[in-house]
Amino acid sequence: MRRFLAAAGIGGMVVAVALWVISAPAPLSTGYAEAHTTDADNGAAVFTAAGCASCHAAPDAAGEAKLVLEGGHAFESDFGTFYAPNITYGPAGIGGWTLPEFARAVTQGVSPKGAHYYPAFPYTSYQHMTEGDVSDLFAYVKSLPVSEVASIPHDVGFPFNIRRALGLWKALYATPDFVMADAPNPELERGRYIVEGLAHCGECHTPRTALGGLDRDAWLTGAPNPSGKGRIPNITPAALDWSESDLIYYFESGLTPDYDSVGGSMAAVVDNLAKLPESDRAAIAAYLKALP
Repeated sequence: MRRFLAAAGIGGMVVAVALWVISAPAPLSTGYAEAHTTDADNGAAVFTAAGCASCHAAPDAAGEAKLVLEGGHAFESDFGTFYAPNITYGPAGIGGWTLPEFARAVTQGVSPKGAHYYPAFPYTSYQHMTEGDVSDLFAYVKSLPVSEVASIPHDVGFPFNIRRALGLWKALYATPDFVMADAPNPELERGRYIVEGLAHCGECHTPRTALGGLDRDAWLTGAPNPSGKGRIPNITPAALDWSESDLIYYFESGLTPDYDSVGGSMAAVVDNLAKLPESDRAAIAAYLKALP
């Protein structure tokens, strides 16, 4: 019995150490994008495609006020309520962050202090962003107005408030591979980058597992609306028979082929997509039509 207990104790310690190692936050890369020359115009385009203002502007913001990223939007989930933080470049936001710190936060979900961020922040999608786009985005965000509004703490209870455990969640769901493994031409490659990365379409249109991870085997096949009202639609070819031209027009105008108009949170997405180049809207449409 003593030998059994000793072996069990050693085994438990080994498992605990292994879990601690696996759950460790990603290290900071100090040499991130050192050779990149900042492109402010591209930074603005990345900001739009990524929908930063849709989450981080104040809930009632309109017009130029949407560029004040003071946060406050509430996102309800089965794990608690998450609030978009202030990410303006000032003391109440991300003032003082370095480019490597910003890059680690956006693409790996780790704070400058080394804590895991909750995946309500779609870093599992943003991990696909190129170094140049991250660098340009950071430069653009730094140029926007500063707000001193304090971020609202998340309302998350035990055990989901144990942030270290998010490292294990990331090991399961922060898959670095694209869902569309093969993009045989530049247009599909661009569409994949926008849909799976910048625009993080899967975060809403893909169902989730019991642990809140995206079910990649059911990619873009629709999911319950987090608000509890209705369902976010399936946008694979099996359920959406729109032509590529229909999709492109919808992304620009918000009008369906039946002349219905976009509503809900998708209205903000269309507002962003309409500001992108026509080639990007065409690339998104080509990607959606190429899905199984």
